[in-house]
Amino acid sequence: MERLTDKPAARGVLERYRDRLPVTDDTPMLSLGEGGTPLVSSRRLIERVGCKDLYFKLEMCNPTSSFKDRGMVVAVAKALEAGARAVLCASTGNTSASAAAYAARSGLDAFVLVPHGRVARGKLAQAVAHGARILSVRGNFDDALAIARRISEKHPIALVNSVNPHRIEGQKTAAFEIVDDLGDAPDLLFIPVGNAGNITAYWRGFVEYFQAERAGQKPRMIGWQAAGAAPIVRGEPVADPQTVATAIRIGNPASWELAVAARDESGGEINAVTDEEILDAYHLLAEEEGIFCEPASAACVAGLLKTAAEHPESLRDQTIVCVITGHGLKDPETALAIETDAPEVDADLAAVESAMGLA
Repeated sequence: MERLTDKPAARGVLERYRDRLPVTDDTPMLSLGEGGTPLVSSRRLIERVGCKDLYFKLEMCNPTSSFKDRGMVVAVAKALEAGARAVLCASTGNTSASAAAYAARSGLDAFVLVPHGRVARGKLAQAVAHGARILSVRGNFDDALAIARRISEKHPIALVNSVNPHRIEGQKTAAFEIVDDLGDAPDLLFIPVGNAGNITAYWRGFVEYFQAERAGQKPRMIGWQAAGAAPIVRGEPVADPQTVATAIRIGNPASWELAVAARDESGGEINAVTDEEILDAYHLLAEEEGIFCEPASAACVAGLLKTAAEHPESLRDQTIVCVITGHGLKDPETALAIETDAPEVDADLAAVESAMGLA
């Protein structure tokens, strides 16, 4: 009989992939059940795309509803191992939620610097609930991260942003899972790009599995930024990034050079989509696939649909994975802004049947 602890998610990232992570005998086997997220095949959008196979990696199914948990569990465990008493991050939302949760699990204090007025309330609510001390910085994410770096240099507080190498190590495990589930790497991986740590991590994971002969190929990495926050696409930092996709509203990515290396080494691309394209994909995912993601996650699907419209021949016979990085409830304001027609009816069977078009 299979035990609960035999299931991948129950084992957690540190336990499941400890031979491929910077784990020692002194590393606490911390876990909230991260990893083991579903790889779901497309039922309807595949018809629009015209590829061989299309899958969605649902990282929204991690404990704090985003991909950040994979890297955070490693970063916080290593902070514990090093004797840290607190963790610190700058965040547009998802990192703060994850850092606060794992700090709470570990008995550490958590400090979070957020750009004032630029964090979705669903994400901020998580950090508040987990007891993090939150400071709202009058500036953008890049300003907050610069301050966080200086604080961590001056004080014995572990910085757990993606500049922490343990974060990238943990996040690469999602690439392992994709190969484990498919039996090989996909031909193309479509992924949102904000601070650029995730595209870096996935590429590292695919390369490691290929070198270990666990995969027969490496995918082309196709990253997507929001047009109003696309420094890598433009080739220069964006001083005032603007986009509805708050999780990727970053003007000077910390992992810029590593992301460019992942793009170039894989023969891939990093392009941009508009907010309108992001929101169109956001609605299609929810309405046609039953996947309610945050706008940043929809950026890569918007990019896929854009590619299908402009270069359909490039997708034929391809196996494609889109990384869905966070849940839609992270950013409820976007969903609630959708105009709905919900007529009021009397508490009467006939009236409800009539409104449903059944009478």
